[in-house]
Amino acid sequence: MLKRVIPYAHELIQCAVKPGDVVIDATCGNGHDTVMLCRATGEHGKVYAFDIQLEAIEQTKQKLQSESLANVQLIHDGHQHLNQYLAQEDHGRITAAIFNLGYLPGSDKTIITKPAETLSAIDQIISHLKPGGIIVCVVYHGHPGGEVEKATLLNHLSQLEQREFNVLQYGFINQKNKPPFILAIEKKQTD
Repeated sequence: MLKRVIPYAHELIQCAVKPGDVVIDATCGNGHDTVMLCRATGEHGKVYAFDIQLEAIEQTKQKLQSESLANVQLIHDGHQHLNQYLAQEDHGRITAAIFNLGYLPGSDKTIITKPAETLSAIDQIISHLKPGGIIVCVVYHGHPGGEVEKATLLNHLSQLEQREFNVLQYGFINQKNKPPFILAIEKKQTD
């Protein structure tokens, strides 16, 4: 009955997103989340997909082509530069965003997400998040630098105003090797 971390992350996103929405994959990696977001938003939706590694952009592009999905803008840059790429008409219209924090699986483990850059991206997305919108972070922290990012995120997100946001932590506590967990930020609907 308890969902594993990635399926639950996708479920959270899919509950918030409808066709035509604008969403962000802040770390497109191997393209799995980008494909899920493209399907969820449909042909009239828009997906911004970021990654600092060209390898990740290329893998995502191939996956999108094999799935015949084209409602995406692939951006070879860090997610902390999001505001440079977000079209003016999409300001305040973001319904969902997803992050997979850590490193690209099967790649150079020294190229990792960094706390200051991740917080900058999250704060930028929050400023454009629609009421009822969600940001889901899958936090991988079992690598050098991962514990610092985890602690920084927990500290920062726990201070978000509870009248404006719900912040969820979801993860398994009896698994070995520092299993990933979810931090989800939901912008509350206005009354």
